[in-house]
Amino acid sequence: MTSPAATPVPAQRGFWTRRVVDPLVAQLTQGVTPDKLAATLAVGSACSLLPFLGFTSLLNLGVGLWLRMNQPILQTFNQLLGPVQLVMIVVYVRVGEWFWRAQESRFTITEVLRVFREADLGEFLQQFGWAGIHAFTAWAFTTPLLILALYHLLRPILRHLAKLRT
Repeated sequence: MTSPAATPVPAQRGFWTRRVVDPLVAQLTQGVTPDKLAATLAVGSACSLLPFLGFTSLLNLGVGLWLRMNQPILQTFNQLLGPVQLVMIVVYVRVGEWFWRAQESRFTITEVLRVFREADLGEFLQQFGWAGIHAFTAWAFTTPLLILALYHLLRPILRHLAKLRT
């Protein structure tokens, strides 16, 4: 018969450990397999290229929570792709104009930013509303292809790197 003193009693986990530390550790270790990492990078790339400034962090957060992806990787990759997003906005507008068979506009990022600062929301939407629709259309049509291509490109590379590491 064992004495009560010899039986280890599990330590009580504090509020901060349960509510702060555990969720942070879960986020940092979530999605560490090569396949999950490839999916995280592919989906994060697509979300980070949304052609509207200021919305990519929220989109990455929402999609990442929904798909249970690694948030630190998503948000870091989102910040790294910021300059690419600026270039892709113009590309998406042009591709969207082609989809819609619209006349090519004199759309530039500097003009968008200037009008956004100087005009009210109604004037801004009147001037660039169709450009936004064109860009969003192109992004929505190309996003599944981008995710598939990146996933299938990154997965074997990350699997190989994981084998080298072990």
